[in-house]
Amino acid sequence: MLIVQKFGGSSVATLERIRNVAQRVLATQRTGQDVVVVVSAMAGETNRLIGLANQLASEGEGQVGRTSKGPYVASERAGDRAHERELDQLVSTGENVSAALLAMAIQNAGGRAISLVGHQIGLQTDATYTNARILGFSHGRIRQELTAGNVVVCAGFQGLNAAGNITTLGRGGSDTSAVALAAALKADVCEILTDVDGVYTTDPRIEPRARKIQRITYEEMLELASLGAKVLQIRSVEFAMKFGVPVHVRSSLNESEGTWIVSEQKSLESAVVTGVALDRNEAKVTLTNVPDVPGTIASIFGVLAAADIVVDMIIQNASRGGSTDVTFTVPENDLKKAVAGLRSLELPGAGPMEILSDPDICKISIVGVGMRTHAGVASKAFEILGRENINIQMVSTSEIKVSVIVHERYGELALRALHAGFGLHEGPTSSAA
Repeated sequence: MLIVQKFGGSSVATLERIRNVAQRVLATQRTGQDVVVVVSAMAGETNRLIGLANQLASEGEGQVGRTSKGPYVASERAGDRAHERELDQLVSTGENVSAALLAMAIQNAGGRAISLVGHQIGLQTDATYTNARILGFSHGRIRQELTAGNVVVCAGFQGLNAAGNITTLGRGGSDTSAVALAAALKADVCEILTDVDGVYTTDPRIEPRARKIQRITYEEMLELASLGAKVLQIRSVEFAMKFGVPVHVRSSLNESEGTWIVSEQKSLESAVVTGVALDRNEAKVTLTNVPDVPGTIASIFGVLAAADIVVDMIIQNASRGGSTDVTFTVPENDLKKAVAGLRSLELPGAGPMEILSDPDICKISIVGVGMRTHAGVASKAFEILGRENINIQMVSTSEIKVSVIVHERYGELALRALHAGFGLHEGPTSSAA
């Protein structure tokens, strides 16, 4: 058997924790499994490196940085490929350090290990610095080291483009590295070991009665990840779903069973709702007096696309005297850019288009593959929110998701109400068991 284990920054934050990881890896190998390990940078290290870059950038044309909302802050140097290349050279060193230290710790504990960085792993990417896409693996070196009896410790988050330059995979890139590597090696499982012990029905910090989910489908996990659940990065779930890699999210601090992310098993009945998510990074834009003629909507959203702004929900009202209203949501940190772009747009029509914006909203979503076969889920959600006097501003649905926009002050109340209303406090914790 072959297992890929990924350890996050908190798991390798100190030498003591690295020693603990080494013991855990060796214990896995002693069960007869080949082990490939993917590591993140030590907690805080990437931010430290970005801070150094910021100090230099502040003397020049702008700043770069890492945030919870994306890989790097847009700056006056955005699009400066020479600068972004050096940034990737810089931040990739954090994972290199973790990989080398863990290999040393395994050797000190009596095991055999070798550390490999992106180009040695054979991870090939496109040429997009700071947020590269994986194109493939040439993993002969890893196979060779496994055959020699080594634990192979890989630096996550990084690869090499066709020109031989180091690239990084963006936020959560080590998760993506691990799952993609597991897919390429046809591993039996990819374990994501972190400081949480699995995927929960909702954020336990908001709802203490949230329950750990035993099994969840790729589709459900993809929806939850896209809605702000920070357990796994979206692209890693996409890889797992595309190649059928079983993913086990579990704690690096104990041996308890975590959450398995697997294909949907149609032979067993699924829970109607598996989880509830709250996304605070939303803002609403309403355009009034929009000419109701062919091509207008394309022009509006073309401007946003050109500015690399992702649009979520969209509502267009019925035409009134040749004009209409259009409402949509964008990430809150893109709101100013969206409004600025729309103000520059000239549309033929009866009068000037008015732009209204509202950053004080949030999105609440319920997710579950059981919605495919159960009617009235949306109706029940609306009833639950109505009982709490929570006004719904927008609605979006899919086969396995219902999302609503509410005022941000009601976000946590809505989450708790839906979590209780769909029985997630005491209901089953397996959606695909």
